[in-house]
Amino acid sequence: MIEDPRLLQIRRTISRPAPDLLARFAGVQTEHLADAMDGRGALDYAIKAANPERVSFVGSAVTCLCGPGDNLALVTCLAFLRTGDVIVAATDAFSGLAVVGRRVAGMAKNRGAAAIVTDGLARDLAGIRASGVPVFCRGITPNSANASGPGTVGEPVVIGGVGVSSGDIVVGDEDGVIVVPFSRAAEVLVRLEAVRAREADLAAKLAAGLGVPRRVTELLASEQVRYRD
Repeated sequence: MIEDPRLLQIRRTISRPAPDLLARFAGVQTEHLADAMDGRGALDYAIKAANPERVSFVGSAVTCLCGPGDNLALVTCLAFLRTGDVIVAATDAFSGLAVVGRRVAGMAKNRGAAAIVTDGLARDLAGIRASGVPVFCRGITPNSANASGPGTVGEPVVIGGVGVSSGDIVVGDEDGVIVVPFSRAAEVLVRLEAVRAREADLAAKLAAGLGVPRRVTELLASEQVRYRD
């Protein structure tokens, strides 16, 4: 038998990346970060920007888990935000109603939030656009949430198939959202330089007329291919 939960469980202590470390991820393409993490780290493809004019952001995660049909934990996150934080709201992909709209987005802006990311739904696109805060979600509906709990704030969550802890680095752009674990930030930045070098090399080759990848050319000339004509 499960014990009745309290309305909220909150972890207030968050180890955030230093501003200079966070700044090194600003403007980095999510695809390059994924490559620097062995092709992983991106949230489910369905989580995209509600406002296509506000897609790029970087910030430190403040996590929450909302119960079905509820956004009390998300709204409570506002009390624990610092400038540049990203609300990361897990809902177990509940699609019956919206957990964020213009009011929450407006308050998040006033608190200095860099973005709101959820695997749930949003509503009031016009109001979200007016807020200026990037909101990434799974879809849009007019249905609204209650704020009655239960939920958690600051605890690790799983959103879009990716585990996220408060303090992790969250980056968004047109391709989607990627999470860099705080513990791996330095390693990812080192690997990112190698990714950028490879990308620059490929760009130069494309500009010079490359039409077939070298690995394909080499494979076609090897004994690994049997020609039937």
